[in-house]
Amino acid sequence: MSKKKTIITVAPTGAWPSKKDNPNLPLTPKEIADDVYACYQAGAAICHLHMRDDQGKGTMDEQRFQETVSLIKAKCDIVINCTTSGDLNATDETRMAHIKSIKPELASFDCGSMNWMNSSLFINHPQFLEKLGLLMAECGTKPEIEIFDAGMIYNSTYYLKKGVLKAPLHYQFVLGAAGGMAATIENLVHLKRLIPRDSTWAALGIGKGHVPIMLATIALGGHLRVGMEDNVFFGPGELADSNAQFVERAARIIEIAGNKVASPDDARTILGV
Repeated sequence: MSKKKTIITVAPTGAWPSKKDNPNLPLTPKEIADDVYACYQAGAAICHLHMRDDQGKGTMDEQRFQETVSLIKAKCDIVINCTTSGDLNATDETRMAHIKSIKPELASFDCGSMNWMNSSLFINHPQFLEKLGLLMAECGTKPEIEIFDAGMIYNSTYYLKKGVLKAPLHYQFVLGAAGGMAATIENLVHLKRLIPRDSTWAALGIGKGHVPIMLATIALGGHLRVGMEDNVFFGPGELADSNAQFVERAARIIEIAGNKVASPDDARTILGV
């Protein structure tokens, strides 16, 4: 029998960590591109990209996305997954502009609004999600449906019935976010039970939930996301040296479990992009 192929996505930057949290965090287009290439060499098949401005704050600047994606594509064929969030001051238009111009193979579709418990709001109103889903279909971009709590799965099935989303769906379970579902194995199993049967899925645990959720995800047959967007520490009290360090560990665990690390082309086949 052939080995199951497990996709590793690297999320190198995110919108919130800073160089103060970990000096190895990549922020500029060149830093991000170089980091992604190192992760690709370590086994990452997908890169989930956020951008930062000159002050290191999250931005949806279209030109920064274009520059970073161009630098990455000059180095390797890793699957590009662009965020559509990460700047709480962004408009609907600036959250979608880079999707129109880059047409990435994947992009995030945050399937509902929530309270960040640092006193901010993460707004994904129904009108925006409908526009975003239809734009992604037009651009040939597969939505990665970001799930922070169980209700967002029911939102996704509503948009599937309405024709805004197309089956088979691909889910990313984000566990441990402030205001979202806790990073527990019980929650992971519950979310997996709710998604349509023909769906693919991946999961991550933020902070200390990182390794337990990774191990449970492999055991349950899912795919992985790792990187400094979700955790700047490699272990208790140990800052990560690089994002590639996370990818290397995930690849070792996948192989120990008897699976095979998916290549970018494997990921394209698995996800249908």
